[in-house]
Amino acid sequence: MSAKNLPFSIEEFQRRIRATKQSMQSRGIDVLVATDPANMNYLTGYDGWSFYTPQVVIIALNAEQPICIVRQMDANGGRVTTFLADDNMIGYPDTYVQSTERHPMDWIAEEMTRRGMHKGTIGVEMDAYYYTAASHAALCKGLPNASMVDATALVNWVRIIKSEREI
Repeated sequence: MSAKNLPFSIEEFQRRIRATKQSMQSRGIDVLVATDPANMNYLTGYDGWSFYTPQVVIIALNAEQPICIVRQMDANGGRVTTFLADDNMIGYPDTYVQSTERHPMDWIAEEMTRRGMHKGTIGVEMDAYYYTAASHAALCKGLPNASMVDATALVNWVRIIKSEREI
């Protein structure tokens, strides 16, 4: 990871991820799929107006870094605004955008499967504004070996406890 002009240190982002993982563990969640832009920013620094298409930050208990998946044309912005390694800042192809034949969550589910994040208990932000019914249906279909649970506000409750730097 190269040094970037981030609003917070990498250590601060790591603290946030640890706190999120602790909350996940207490709720029996193995993998969290965050779709709320504020939560995505809090966890990674991702700062883009790309929420017009499905996008996620995925945190797995057994992975050191989150994965951020956005539309391909927005991924380079993520490489500038996050601390993530390049292989954890991913763009899905434009053939998934506004398609009636496929959904971006199809591609995201495939990526989660490639990374071994396709089973166990997966928490999703069911009441996040940009997490649509179609997104949920596609993710459930693409991850048939997972148990989906509502993780609405999990990150929000982590965010409420401010660090010294945040204050």
